Amino acid sequence: MNVNDYSPLALAFIGDAHYNMVVKRYVIDHEVKMDKMQRLTTKYVSAKAQAKIMDKLLHSNVLTEEEIDYYKRGRNSKAHKAPKNTDAVTYHVSTGFETLWGYWYLNGDETKMRQIWDIIETMEEE
Repeated sequence: MNVNDYSPLALAFIGDAHYNMVVKRYVIDHEVKMDKMQRLTTKYVSAKAQAKIMDKLLHSNVLTEEEIDYYKRGRNSKAHKAPKNTDAVTYHVSTGFETLWGYWYLNGDETKMRQIWDIIETMEEE
């Protein structure tokens, strides 16, 4: 199946799953105590964290026009209501990020995901 055949929310679903796996592998490699693992994971996978990442990506000129289009499709899709711990705008931006990650994952774009992960890691140091 071609990546264009997936709805934005399907891309977000797979993007969320793969991004979570990337983050959890990173956390496992850097932490040993379970309580610290969970807190560090949340720094990367929460809607607020993903919205912050997306803001950085949009302002750093690393995304192509096609990638920005996929992000916007995800952000503008009619997802469920935002969770109680975040506002609707943040939730939609986060969904856009997950859609974009799903787009890269299904296209097998390991280089781009590595480039973006490097940016995310740098943000943690800021």
